[in-house]
Amino acid sequence: MKTLYTATATATGSGRDGQVESSDRALVTDLSVPKELGGAGGDGTNPEQLFAAGFAACFHSALQLVARKQKTSVAGSSVTAAVGIGPDGQGYGLTVTLEVDVPGVEPDTARALADAAHQVCPYSNATRGNIDVDVRVA
Repeated sequence: MKTLYTATATATGSGRDGQVESSDRALVTDLSVPKELGGAGGDGTNPEQLFAAGFAACFHSALQLVARKQKTSVAGSSVTAAVGIGPDGQGYGLTVTLEVDVPGVEPDTARALADAAHQVCPYSNATRGNIDVDVRVA
């Protein structure tokens, strides 16, 4: 694979209760451990929220790409990613649910677009076989 872009971020502090910063400083944020994971909660984000945001944005872009190629309008579409974390063997694992909303598009067409996007999206390709990803079409 020829790399076209590399994103770089550094985590400091107390890991999940620390800070993250991208090399260009476009992302600089505090992290907080959610209460559900034994933390205090707080105003910071967490790795699962960051992963959900990235997956949702990437999948939505892939959806728009395949729709353009098929000359189908997906105006007003959205993708919501829900990332779950829980015990998995000796460590922890993730699950992902993608809610794809394509208003004004026939359900079968919307499903075909979502399936095609799932083949194109780099996040889908990276997680395939590693994380359960449930793609739902509204």
